[in-house]
Parts: sequence; structure tokens; C-alpha cells
Amino acid sequence: MALTVIAYVASLRLQRRFPWLHPLFVTSGGLILMLVALRIPYEAYAAGGKVLEFFLGPATVALGVPLYRQFRRLRRNLAAILAGVTAGSATGLASAGLSAWLFGASQELIRSMMPKSVTTPIALELARDLGGVPELAAVLTVLTGLFGSMFGPALLRRCGVRDDLPLGIAIGTAAHGIGTARLIRESEPQGAASSLAMALAGIVTSVLAVFVRNGM
Repeated sequence: MALTVIAYVASLRLQRRFPWLHPLFVTSGGLILMLVALRIPYEAYAAGGKVLEFFLGPATVALGVPLYRQFRRLRRNLAAILAGVTAGSATGLASAGLSAWLFGASQELIRSMMPKSVTTPIALELARDLGGVPELAAVLTVLTGLFGSMFGPALLRRCGVRDDLPLGIAIGTAAHGIGTARLIRESEPQGAASSLAMALAGIVTSVLAVFVRNGM
């Protein structure tokens, strides 16, 4: 547990100098290097981290706080939010499958890539349902969240997207919880929009995946 906390605190300090660098990326990489260098068995490390796992539940529930505070604004724009999430989810599924197909990827890889933009638990089930590899889907989902979190906000701003609501919806739809966690630290309105989009994207993508599976 101490190694995890030390690595995370160090990653936060590093992020102050390099804002695009996500703490999860630095923490994971740093921990892997430390475990290898110190020859610490993964089982021993995982046993010590059980305490931190307890806080995953409360942390997830805490995402509802900005949603509650921004409820009125989100409700006023619900139709636009639903349209944006639906379009984003459909694009995410289609672009992942199409790009993998163009590069000659196997059907198994294509089906594992398609649910990459939803939260990991949903991505695992969707990949299994589509005939993909859940473990590969989990890796691709985390990578999607990391890169979306690190580069997504800056890319959207360069494209002229500066309003909190559309920026949050875009990141929540494309980069799920990892992107949402970054926006919550930066702006409550962005974080609230991203939290709602992440939840809706899970539902919409699950529905769209049924049609994809039946069409395959």
C-alpha cells in the first residue's frame, strides 16, 4: 500500500509540471518498475493493496455529488446530451471496428476493440457477448481512457470546444471514468457532464452492441 501511495503522490507532483501526463499512467509504470527492481512478488503487493480497494465503492458514489449540484443545467440540456452520447457511442463502436478491420485485424481483436470507450466492467461483458477477449478488452479500455484523459481536453479546445457541457459530454462518452476523474479535478460542471455521459454511454453502447452482434 505504501508503494502505491508514494507512487501516486509523486505522479501528482509530476503532473503539475506536465499537465497532460495522467497520474494513473505514471503510477502504474512506476509501480511495475519498483516491483521488478525490488523483486517483490505481485501477490504480496496485491495483498497489501486490499485496503485501497475498499475506497473504490465510495469513490464511485462520490461521482454523484457534482451530478446533483449541476442537475438543473443537465436536465435543461438532456435532449442534446442524449443525442451527443448516442452519436459518440455509435461512432466509437464503428470507428474501432472499422479501423481494426482496415489494418487486417482478426475478428477476435475487432470484437475486443469495439467496447473500448465504456467503463471496464461493461466493456468486459460486451466483449464476451460480442465474441471478443475480455482480458484484451480491459487493456484497450484502460488505454483508451488514459489517452483520452491526457490528450482529449486539449484536442477539443484546439477544435474550438470550450464550453463545459459539450467538453464534458465528449470526454465522458469517449474516455469513461479515467477521463471523468480528470475533469472533476479541473471543473465541477465538466465533471458532472462527463459523469452523466459515462453512465449514459454504458447504456447506449450496450443497446447498440445487440444490433452489432446480430449483424455479425
